[in-house]
Amino acid sequence: MSTKVAFIGLGIMGYPMAENLLKAGYDVTAYNRSPEKAQALASSGGRAAASVAEAVREAEVIITMVPDSPDVEEVLTGEDGILGNAAQGALWVDTSTIRPDVTMSLAEQAREQGLRPVDAPVSGGEQGAIDAALSIMVGGSEEDFEAARPVLEAVGRTIVHVGPSGSGQTVKAANQLIVAGNIGMLAEALVFLEAHHVDTDAALKVLGGGLAGSKVLDQKGQKMLDRSFDPGFRLELHHKDMGIVTAAAREAGVVAPLAALVAQLVGSTVRQGNGHLDHSGLFTIVEQLSGRSGDSSDTTGGGR
Repeated sequence: MSTKVAFIGLGIMGYPMAENLLKAGYDVTAYNRSPEKAQALASSGGRAAASVAEAVREAEVIITMVPDSPDVEEVLTGEDGILGNAAQGALWVDTSTIRPDVTMSLAEQAREQGLRPVDAPVSGGEQGAIDAALSIMVGGSEEDFEAARPVLEAVGRTIVHVGPSGSGQTVKAANQLIVAGNIGMLAEALVFLEAHHVDTDAALKVLGGGLAGSKVLDQKGQKMLDRSFDPGFRLELHHKDMGIVTAAAREAGVVAPLAALVAQLVGSTVRQGNGHLDHSGLFTIVEQLSGRSGDSSDTTGGGR
């Protein structure tokens, strides 16, 4: 019989991850606050649960993919949550991106209740989730990592154990800092190039072939040129993540001035009502600061 997996949270990343688990042969029962998503997964061969408790009751592996630390805490410790309803020995894999200190606290609570906690935040955006090509940084015991590996291999391509509980979230915070910094610099470079009336398509091609090349440039450069910011990863979530970065840096006594600057830029973009855009939408604030926003105020797509 196939391994029974409960999947909690079917958002932009969660839904394709759950679909890939089905394709890999896992028996998936899903719960989502908006039940339509769970019903859609059921039509693809999974099962829809009406509550977290129903989803996890018979699960051997429980995967959570929800927006923020309070959401994970509620799913785990709430009256209808994982701790009160999951079977002893079940593996709990949290693929959300949350605070490392919260992860360590929740992992300890899970262990006390007989669960095996693994923090496994993911990177790669919506396309990476669709392609089962995510990069997954895993915290937890070596034994629990090995137990989780087959499930993670159904949704990711680069899967690395980085240390004890909380380590996965710490590495993910560093990942989000690097991504946001790259997006910010790419945005500045493109505004700079447009101001000099350079052929920006040609510029992206040659930049991508040199030391400036990156996955951020490959995936986000054209979106910026097209002013097409349909979300693969929402700015409001990256805003949350940059809060994690700056708080964790302060806690460790680490000076991170570039993190603070890009966090302010992301925060400003969100406060202007653009939190629903893809994080490449950081381009909009860079344009505004340069006085070059022009007709790009319609940030839902299109272009010039």
